[in-house]
Amino acid sequence: MFAATSAIQAAAPPARVRATDPAGHIPRGSRIVLHKRGTTFVRTIKGPPGAPTVVLLHGWAATGALNWFQAFEPLSEHFRVIAPDLRGHGRGIRSNRRFRLADCATDVAETLRALDAGPAIAVGYSMGGPVAQLLWRQHRESVSGLVLCATGADFFPGNRERYAFAAMSQILAGTTRLGTLASFVPATIARRVLNIKPAERDPIMVDWARREMSKHSLRMLLEAGQSLATYSSRDWLHHVDVPTSVMVTTQDAAVQPTAQYRMASTIPYSHVNLIADGHVACMNPEFGRKVTDSCLDVQRRVEHRAVGTWPMSAKRVAAI
Repeated sequence: MFAATSAIQAAAPPARVRATDPAGHIPRGSRIVLHKRGTTFVRTIKGPPGAPTVVLLHGWAATGALNWFQAFEPLSEHFRVIAPDLRGHGRGIRSNRRFRLADCATDVAETLRALDAGPAIAVGYSMGGPVAQLLWRQHRESVSGLVLCATGADFFPGNRERYAFAAMSQILAGTTRLGTLASFVPATIARRVLNIKPAERDPIMVDWARREMSKHSLRMLLEAGQSLATYSSRDWLHHVDVPTSVMVTTQDAAVQPTAQYRMASTIPYSHVNLIADGHVACMNPEFGRKVTDSCLDVQRRVEHRAVGTWPMSAKRVAAI
C-alpha cells in the first residue's frame, strides 16, 4: 500500500524550455575506465560537504545531460550528484555484447565503487527505472533508496507495441538507408523527445539535443528498446526493502499512469507524487525541484531506517 500521496498539479500547461543553451548549467563530466567493462562517461557534482549521493539514470534514447539538465542545480544544493551515460547511449560504454539492462545496472554499481560514492539513492527515469530496480536487486549494497519516475515494473502491451514498432521502423530504415541513418535519426528523435510543436521549437535546444543524441550507438539503442519491451520485475519488486518514491506522470502516453500506479502499489511503503505532465516531464523547468523534493523525501526515510524507525514510521503514516 502507499504510505503517503501528494499531488503536484500545474494550473497552466507545462512551461517550455527557454531559448538558452542548457549546457551552461551542466557539469562537464569525465571518462572513467571500469575494470573489465569498458570506458564510461559520468557527470558529477560534489554537493555540500558530507552530502548523501544520488545517481541519476536516464531514459531510452536520452543521455545523462539531456534527461537531467533541469535537475542538476537543485539537486546539488542537497546531494552529491552522479549522472552516467548508460551503455550505448551518449558517451557511455561501447560493447560488442548485446545490450542488457542488467549490464547497465552492473555498470552503475562499478561506477559508484570507482567514485567511492555508494550507497546512493538511485533515481530512474523511464528506462532508467528498470536499471534502478535491477541495481537494487543485483547490488543492494549500492542502493540506499529509490526514486522511480515515468516508469513501471514492466511495459504493457500498448507500450510494448510502441517500442517494437519504433525499433522495427528504424531497423527497416537501416537496411535501405544505412549511410544516412546516423544523421537522420538523431534530429528526428530530438524533436520528438523535446515534445515541442513546430511553431514552438527552440532551435538552440533542438540542436543541443541533436548533438547529444548523435553520440548514441544505433545498434545498442535498438537493442535497448527490445530489452526494455521485454522487461518485467513483477515477480520480485514486492521484495524492495529500501525507501522508495514513485513520481507518476499523469499525462504520460508512453508509460501509462495505471502501470506506474500498479508499480507503486507493489513496492512496500512507497510514496507517490503526481506530476501533471507527460513522458517528457524532465524537460519542464519545474522538474528539477520536483525530483529534488522526492529525493529529500527518500533521504528522510533513509535516515529513519538507520535508527530503526522505518518502516515503523511508515506504518503510522499509512494508518492516519
